[in-house]
Amino acid sequence: VQLQASGGGLVQAGGSLRLSCAASGSVGSINALNWYRQPPGKQRELVVGLTAGGSTDYADSVKGRFTVSRDGTKNTVYLQMNSLKPEDTAVYYCNARVGSHVGIFDYWGQGTLVTVSS
Repeated sequence: VQLQASGGGLVQAGGSLRLSCAASGSVGSINALNWYRQPPGKQRELVVGLTAGGSTDYADSVKGRFTVSRDGTKNTVYLQMNSLKPEDTAVYYCNARVGSHVGIFDYWGQGTLVTVSS
C-alpha cells in the first residue's frame, strides 16, 4: 500500500484546510485509513480513524471541527479541518492499517505540514 498526502499549508486561526490522502496498491486489504499528527516537539497522535465499514473515531480535541470522508472511486481520504487553532499546527500523516493472516501492518504517507498562525 502506498499513501500520498497533500493539502497542508499556512493558514490563520479560524481558517480551514482540506488534506487529501490517496491510497494505491493493495487498497482492498485496508482495514482502516487514519489521520495522525505530530506537533512540534511532541509525539504522534491519532486525529481520526476511519474503518473500511465507515465508522469514525475522532480525537476529542478535533471533534466538531474536523471531518473525515472517503471517495471510494478514487481511493482517497479527505480531512476537512475547520476552525483551525494554533495548537493544530503539526505534520499530518495518513496511515493505512492492513490486516492479513500473518498480522497487522501499518503503512504511512510522507506527511504534510499544517501551520496555523494566531
